Amino acid sequence: MFAFMQKAMSTGGMSAEEAIQKHTAGEIVVIDVRDPSELAWGSAKGALNIPTAALMMRADPRSPECLAELKDGKPIAVFCASGARSSMAKQMLERMGHAEVHNIGGFAHWQRAGGACN
Repeated sequence: MFAFMQKAMSTGGMSAEEAIQKHTAGEIVVIDVRDPSELAWGSAKGALNIPTAALMMRADPRSPECLAELKDGKPIAVFCASGARSSMAKQMLERMGHAEVHNIGGFAHWQRAGGACN
């Protein structure tokens, strides 16, 4: 199943390597949709942590609780532990009106691509 997820995420979307480059250049917002208890394993440095349960409130530009980083229309890359929740988060963010959203998979993809971690 993991190989299937890797292949699915590598076709037609942004790779973790590309996301790291764009994040470093300030061209993209990275969102970690894992629950806070999962962050003990680390996270992408500079990523916003918005668990999927809080996305509607914290990432919808129409919400008064929307984070400022998500109001300027910048592309978004999402990840979780394996890529499954971030796939759902991608769909949710697109329904909220975010024009460019990429599922870059799981935290391990970020790490293997050489992304900075907390």
